[in-house]
Amino acid sequence: MSNVYPASDATRIKRHPERGSYDRDVVHAILDEALICHLACSTGQHVIAMPTAFARAGETIYVHGAIANRSLDGLLGGAPFSITVTLLDGLVLARSAFHHSMNYRSVVLTGKARLVEGRDEKGEAMTLLVDRMARGRSRETRAPYDWELDATKVIAVEIEHASAKIRSGGPIDDADDMKEPCWAGVVPLRLVASDPEPEADSTTRPTPDVPAQLR
Repeated sequence: MSNVYPASDATRIKRHPERGSYDRDVVHAILDEALICHLACSTGQHVIAMPTAFARAGETIYVHGAIANRSLDGLLGGAPFSITVTLLDGLVLARSAFHHSMNYRSVVLTGKARLVEGRDEKGEAMTLLVDRMARGRSRETRAPYDWELDATKVIAVEIEHASAKIRSGGPIDDADDMKEPCWAGVVPLRLVASDPEPEADSTTRPTPDVPAQLR
């Protein structure tokens, strides 16, 4: 397998292609740091972009929802869809309004979706999703009952095309704007976990191990 995803009309980066990458390792690193993705698909009546938790296993993305969730069915009907994630790294304040920007790492991917029906794979997918919230969490909690698995729809998306786009650094101002007296630079941003807030019966129990990227 090539370490570079093939470009497609949906994933080819046209604006600032120098910021783009089709490298699998780059794409995977961004996916693995993000906790939320957005699914863009058509339900037949509406086009929606739905935020949801996800987990990656190799070249497979798992998402889940209630068995009655019709929005997820938009992935299975054969209509085009895409999945995106964005990590916001900073606000870029320039000397002109026009050149204000943001630093970010993002991924756009497309692929083939299938309904996960096998109980073993569905259970493994749910374990991945739980462990994304806190490392090893699935070993500390009760396993799903059969009826809970039956009430949950799990969809696997096999990645076929993907691209990453990354902006970093400071503002790119025009030479004539360098004389402007306003402050210019970057306000760094990152998502971090605050102190855990235990339930009343958990105050003396070990706190969970939050994902490394949130520390």
